[in-house]
Amino acid sequence: MSIFQSAALPKIIFILGVINLLSGLFILFTCRCIPGLKIAGKLMQNTTYKRVFKYHCYIWWVFWTSVVVHAVIAIGFAGFPF
Repeated sequence: MSIFQSAALPKIIFILGVINLLSGLFILFTCRCIPGLKIAGKLMQNTTYKRVFKYHCYIWWVFWTSVVVHAVIAIGFAGFPF
């Protein structure tokens, strides 16, 4: 397809990869179910954490949308590796 021949696609793929990384880290650090993390107990009592945690579920939508779009564009641009 000619849509996957654009010169801007590598930049878009890179930006989506950064969004994947940042949103994944945000999800990891706001998750309340990380077992064995002693700092998490104290962190959950923090008011800043409580304010940020309310966005945890919304970031999942950002994360998965970014992952799917990133994968489709990357596969369309570079093709299957096999």
